[in-house]
Amino acid sequence: MHFDTVIRNGTIVTATDTFRADLGIRDGRIAAIADRLMDATEIIDATGLLVMPGGIDSHVHLSQPAGPGIVPADDFLTGSRSAAIGGNTTIMPFCLQQKGQSLRAALAAYRAEAEGRCFIDYAIHLIVTNPTPQVLGQELPALIEEGYRSLKIFMTYDDLKISDREMLEVLSVAKRHDTLVMVHAEGHDVIKFLADRLEAEGRTGTLSHALSRPVAAEREATHRAISFAEVIDTPIMIVHVSNRESMEEIRRAQQKGLRIFGETCPQYLVLTKDHLRSDGMEGAKYVCSPPPRDTESQQACWDGLAQGVFEVFPPIIAPSASTTPAAS
Repeated sequence: MHFDTVIRNGTIVTATDTFRADLGIRDGRIAAIADRLMDATEIIDATGLLVMPGGIDSHVHLSQPAGPGIVPADDFLTGSRSAAIGGNTTIMPFCLQQKGQSLRAALAAYRAEAEGRCFIDYAIHLIVTNPTPQVLGQELPALIEEGYRSLKIFMTYDDLKISDREMLEVLSVAKRHDTLVMVHAEGHDVIKFLADRLEAEGRTGTLSHALSRPVAAEREATHRAISFAEVIDTPIMIVHVSNRESMEEIRRAQQKGLRIFGETCPQYLVLTKDHLRSDGMEGAKYVCSPPPRDTESQQACWDGLAQGVFEVFPPIIAPSASTTPAAS
């Protein structure tokens, strides 16, 4: 049997087993796994290396509108190239509906950004920021039926957040159409209150970003989002959890039998708010929301991964490298 490519002498890792074998590829698909495969156009020697499925990065922001004069660091070209070099073969970025924009128009514009510029496979989440009756009654159900089966909603940011009533409406649509909703859980009014006080005191350095977004604001919003999901009886995923208190809200819901899922991210395992104390742009490099916390919170996130409270952990992608885009 002739193969286009044989990966030889590697250690193959599957969902259940690890073993030494050769792997044969034909027409872009795995065609055989055996002790020894010989006949191939290309031979790749993987001695001492692992041969494993590509990663799926389920939480990626590429080419996303971020406000006047703000340009995202990565678009589909650079972001997907970095993902490929890092061993990820599928990315799942977010299509942001801006206020006053239809979901359909937002999706058309976003897919145009990806066309011919993505090196690997991709799927798209929808961000709902303007849940009008037309969006809830027509656009969103139609797009779900077309295959867009994951949504994200925000509980903070002036241009992104939706009200509690709007959250309940979105969750109701998701329940009717068997769709998962991801939630950015931070209490907007708490954040604005603290940010205004810090600004009035002249405390505008990067550390103040963390001070304006305390654990309590994340814990409260997590509890509120879970409560809404319980009222509607629909699953949700709380994304980028940064601390033990929010994790415990998710654990308690899971123990009650609610379909609540959790995600944490690499920054919460390796950074603390002390990184924000650096001067100027050095400190700004570590700004994220929710912010990094402390070493106890780091350990909590590790515990959540080990104990299965967090089922999703987006991988870290490698620096960009040059190659050729693939069709999507």
